Amino acid sequence: MDEPVAALTNPEIQKLKTAAQRLKPILKIGKNGVTPQFIQSLDAAFASHELVKVRFDEFKDEKKILARDLATKTGSHLITVLGNVAVFYRRKVERGEGVIGSVSRL
Repeated sequence: MDEPVAALTNPEIQKLKTAAQRLKPILKIGKNGVTPQFIQSLDAAFASHELVKVRFDEFKDEKKILARDLATKTGSHLITVLGNVAVFYRRKVERGEGVIGSVSRL
């Protein structure tokens, strides 16, 4: 993804963090690290989810750097890195208001 990612506001980030608490990690970074295949898997996850949790089973010391790198390579926002889990958000263009709008109605 080469297009710039629009910045999120603090209230939007807080709503996404709240929504992410209920999610389980759907991808894990293991001994192979961040490979092109892993980036493709993360892109595929964004096809069906706007908010994605990734667990670091390996490379725990580099998780903050790797998480920022993943966000850049996938055109997503790094919402938070908490423990060994990173949360990423990428707005779906084809849907209406997305996670941010739907969370405000809860």
